[in-house]
Amino acid sequence: MSSAVAIAANSPVFTLSPRPRISPIFCKPSTSLSPSPLSPSPSSSPLSPFTTLRLQKQASLLSNFSNSLRYESNCQDRNDPIECSTSSPSTSTATLLKRKRPARINVPISPVAFTDSGNQSPQDCESLNDVDDVGEGYAVYCKRGKKRGAMEDRHAAIVGLLGDSKKAIFSVFDGHGGAKAAEFAARNLNDNIVNKLSNRNDASIVEAVEEGYLTTDAECMKEVINGGACSVTALIHEGNLVISNAGDCRAVISRSGVAEALTVDHRPSRQDEKDRIEAMGGYVDCCHGVWRIQGSLAVSRAIGDSHLKQWVIAKPDTKISKIEADSEFLILATDGLWDKVHKSSKCSI
Repeated sequence: MSSAVAIAANSPVFTLSPRPRISPIFCKPSTSLSPSPLSPSPSSSPLSPFTTLRLQKQASLLSNFSNSLRYESNCQDRNDPIECSTSSPSTSTATLLKRKRPARINVPISPVAFTDSGNQSPQDCESLNDVDDVGEGYAVYCKRGKKRGAMEDRHAAIVGLLGDSKKAIFSVFDGHGGAKAAEFAARNLNDNIVNKLSNRNDASIVEAVEEGYLTTDAECMKEVINGGACSVTALIHEGNLVISNAGDCRAVISRSGVAEALTVDHRPSRQDEKDRIEAMGGYVDCCHGVWRIQGSLAVSRAIGDSHLKQWVIAKPDTKISKIEADSEFLILATDGLWDKVHKSSKCSI
């Protein structure tokens, strides 16, 4: 299944807001939005297992979040995800008719070390086929795969972090062996990271995020939850974009129309991960073309997975980058999306 969170450059999350909005969204049935001739239909790509949400791109970019520039336009509702013109009424129609389709973006593929030749209460989402939501500064869409029996993806967001309109955190979780671990992580990971940040003063952000992941993992172990969850988080803090991941959920940012991968998958096929697992007494082998730990799990880091915890750790990799003027939008998604993107080697936004 695929799940994605897209964070727009010109959304209200990057402007001053009267109060913080906490939105730990786990699963929510699709809501009907007013049709727009400028918005693509969900059925416009019948061969795709997911629907791409087209987010408007205005003059103000992701960098507006760090320099507090206000977005101004003729839009009546900033939460409306459809495109709206900033030109005068007399020229808006002609401008829209001449607008060209955005260029397709090449999405880089994560390297593989070696290959084998051969607070909203969650609803019962496991029976849902798809989920979508539009929040302050982000949009979410996920769809259950045809071969999946239940929806195991979750997401969470906190906008206006610590009372600061220029701070936010977004997370995507991909459950395996059931949805319980992903649901637990969606309830707790963002809060744990925020608590570590608020209690450490000027301490390293990387250490705070890592402690948030490890605390969530330890709490998950105490709940005796079966299965596990891969995760990716995006923390917007002091003009920086802090991306962390454990597993094979990925983050990709668009800079001046060029896609840049911000994460690398944690898989047993990575030589460094293979060496770590074997040093701890585990083994990695290839089953039907897929490298697995103990002949079981195809990812080497995750929250949960108590039966493999000795080798499947929750320690994330973290990358910090400045939000620059050429930063356009950010996508967080599970492997259900990226596997399809990789087959075509393109990502059309």
